[in-house]
Amino acid sequence: MKLDMFTIGQVFQTKSFKLTKEDIVRFAGEFDPQYMHLDVEKANKGRFNGIIASGIHTLAISFKLWVEEGFYGDDVIAGTRMNNIKFIKPVYPEDELHIIVEVIDKKATKNETGILTVLLSTFNGKEEKVLEGELSVLIKR
Repeated sequence: MKLDMFTIGQVFQTKSFKLTKEDIVRFAGEFDPQYMHLDVEKANKGRFNGIIASGIHTLAISFKLWVEEGFYGDDVIAGTRMNNIKFIKPVYPEDELHIIVEVIDKKATKNETGILTVLLSTFNGKEEKVLEGELSVLIKR
């Protein structure tokens, strides 16, 4: 969709993604090698009572689910920024995540392009918000 096809206040919901312990450990081993993501024994004694997903992993899944909905398609040019990223609750193995996406801003720029900003709100299977953040992209008008 081009910039002009989006409206402020428009809301979308993505499909779900179930996160496994193996997913969490694999991602953390490469990108966030902290004990709460990798060491079951130590994590069980910590404040979260078990292994949790990296916040960066949760953000990446959120972005993936939104992009896979296909609304940007070939009209997106590039991401421009992420703001106000909040890791609200831990994400555990077997949590099933889905995203509510709300269009919160759009501005025309030069050369038949514009900036579209959406608010990503990620929820677990209990409908608890686990992540929130704003994502802006450069997109064709």
